[in-house]
Amino acid sequence: MGHDHHHAHGHQHGHDHAHDHDHKDCSHGKPQAHGHDHGHHHGHGHHHHGDPNSQGRAFAIAIALNAIFVTIEFTYGFLANSTALMADAGHNLSDVLGLALAWGAAILSRLAPNARYTYGLRSSSMLAALFNAMLLMVACGAITWEAVRQLMQPTPVAGATVSVVAAIGIAVNGLSAMLFMSGSKDDINIRGAYLHLAADAAISLGVLLSGLAVMATGWTWLDPAVSLAIVAIIMVSTWSLLKQSLKMVMAAVPESVDANAIDQFLRERDGVSDVHDLHIWAMSTTETALTAHLVMPGGYPGDQAIDDITARLKAEFSIHHCTLQVELGTTEHACCLQSHPPH
Repeated sequence: MGHDHHHAHGHQHGHDHAHDHDHKDCSHGKPQAHGHDHGHHHGHGHHHHGDPNSQGRAFAIAIALNAIFVTIEFTYGFLANSTALMADAGHNLSDVLGLALAWGAAILSRLAPNARYTYGLRSSSMLAALFNAMLLMVACGAITWEAVRQLMQPTPVAGATVSVVAAIGIAVNGLSAMLFMSGSKDDINIRGAYLHLAADAAISLGVLLSGLAVMATGWTWLDPAVSLAIVAIIMVSTWSLLKQSLKMVMAAVPESVDANAIDQFLRERDGVSDVHDLHIWAMSTTETALTAHLVMPGGYPGDQAIDDITARLKAEFSIHHCTLQVELGTTEHACCLQSHPPH
């Protein structure tokens, strides 16, 4: 059975996938094989989408702009007696915290793995996306509370001040959102930051329009009413971010990955008679990992064959980290967790 264990050194990832097998000897006695696999699998997928340095600059600029704006907005909102402005300032403060979270996670996710965190700290980006969504929900609750209070006890609103400050807000948040636009397509962590800022620009536009309307009509109730409308918009955009980031943290198969297609692909490889223990999960907001057991009665097909499978999984299915265990099928190896591909 020695030869079919040759590729089981893929367990260097630290995944506890050997739970139902007596493969402890795989980690010893084959240092040269271990080195090959590590080099091959880790050669892929570590290039994150977008330039990390430009992302760092984007975070620094956006955080600085928003921190300054929060101070201005809250001060003038207080002076102008505008719930919409003060609520927006509170929401912008959650933005600054959210951006700091996303930036910290982006930095942490690039740290090298160590003996304790064998995947590095990649998953921090998923946690940041989740916290960002939760922060937005909390901000929505606070805005709703204040708006309802203002509707029940209307007070005069200085429309001109509100309009000017809101116009500055559109510029600050619009510029900040543009900094993250390119990175938001591939990374849910960056998308969380982008959504946050885009929502803020929309809020500021709403506040500007309500300020102008209050000046024209004297209807002070417009200010809190606009706040409530803005909350509804944010809740809708945040819900998908919350749902997606929660799925990632729960190690679900990423929505962009077709598990059944991957299972079919592996079964169609030369020499493969069965596939089991197929697990696919997000390691970070940009990287996906896979482990699978391939039953190959003819024995281990050689490094090149496995390398080719790994390369195709990366190119065709965006699987960045792949661990394949080859078995002869002479014993029962079925995983107690599942025997079918995840859906």
